[in-house]
Amino acid sequence: MAALSGLAALRAGCRLWKLPARPSAGLPGCWLRRGYIVGRAEVDPDQVILSHSPMKLFSQYHNKRMLVSGQGPLVENARALGFQNVVTTDEVRTAFPELDMVDLERRPKTTQRPRNDFPAIEGVLLLGEPVRWETNLQLIMDVLLSNGNPGTGQVTAPYPHLPVLASNMDLLWMAEAKMPRFGHGTFLLCLEAIYRKVTGKELKYEGLMGKPSILTYQYAEDVMRQQAERRGWSAPVRKLYAIGDNPVSDVYGANLFNQHLQMAKRGEERGTGGQQKRQPSTIQSCVSILVCTGIHSSQDPGSEGAQLPFHGHRDFSFSPELLEASHIVHDVDEAVQLVFRQEGWA
Repeated sequence: MAALSGLAALRAGCRLWKLPARPSAGLPGCWLRRGYIVGRAEVDPDQVILSHSPMKLFSQYHNKRMLVSGQGPLVENARALGFQNVVTTDEVRTAFPELDMVDLERRPKTTQRPRNDFPAIEGVLLLGEPVRWETNLQLIMDVLLSNGNPGTGQVTAPYPHLPVLASNMDLLWMAEAKMPRFGHGTFLLCLEAIYRKVTGKELKYEGLMGKPSILTYQYAEDVMRQQAERRGWSAPVRKLYAIGDNPVSDVYGANLFNQHLQMAKRGEERGTGGQQKRQPSTIQSCVSILVCTGIHSSQDPGSEGAQLPFHGHRDFSFSPELLEASHIVHDVDEAVQLVFRQEGWA
C-alpha cells in the first residue's frame, strides 16, 4: 500500500497503481492532499483523500448547524462530508454586517436593526484557508464567544466553547513562488493566538484532520483496504509506504502513525476521534519516504546539522526523531522505484 502527497505524484506515481503486484491485481494506494487537485492525471476519485475527508467520521455533528470557513464551494463540500445544516461566514456577515468592520469599504452605511431570527450555530468547520482572513477570524471568534449567537454577545465567554473541527494543518506550502506560502496552519495559529489573548484559555479542537494526524492515516488505510478487497486481494496488507515532500507533515505524520501502530501491538493504542467504528488494523508498519521536490530540499543551506524551528501544529508535541525519514530520495519516481525494490517487484 502507498500513500503519496503532492501534484508531482499524480503523474510520476500513477504507474504504482497500474503495475501489478501479482497477476490480475493492482497495488492499492491513495493521494493525501491538503486541497483540491489542479491539473490532469489518471486517478480514480476514490484514491484521492483530501485533508478534510476524515470529517465523514464525525457523524455526531452531521445534523448540527455548523459554521464553515474556507473557500470554493463550501456548502457543497460540507454536505459531501455529511454536514447537512451549514452556514458560511458570508451568510453570517450578511445577517450581521456590523460585525465586519476592518475593511472601511464594506462597513454598513446605515444602522442595522438587530436580528433575532438567526438560528444558533452549534459548531465550527475549518476546511481550509479563507480569502479574507480578517473577516473569518472576526466572525469565528464572534461565534465562539457568543456560544453560537453572534448578534447578541455574551458577558462571559462560554468554556468549553462550541466544538471545532479543523483540517489541513500545514503552516507553509510550496507553490510557484521561490519561498513557501502560508497554509491553513498559519490561519489556525492566528485563530488560536487571538482566542488565547482574548479569553486567557486555549482553543480546543474536537478533531484535527490532515497530515500528520493519525486519524488521516487510519482513514487512508480503510480506503486502501476497500481497494484491495475490490481487486481480490485475499491476504491482508501489512506495510504502508508514505511518500511526501514535507518533513513536518508527511514524514512526521508517517512516523507518528508507525509509532501508533507499534503502541497498538503492545496494547497501548489511544483514541483518535470520530464516532464510526473501524475494522481492526492489519498494517504492521509505516515507512516514510521523503522527496526533495517541495518544502524539503537537499540543497538548502544550513539544512544539515542546524536546529530548525518546528513548524508542526501546537497539539503535536515536537519529537525530533519523528522528523527523520526512513528514506530520502530525489523525486517521486525514485521513491516508486524504491518501493518496488523493497517489495521485490523491480
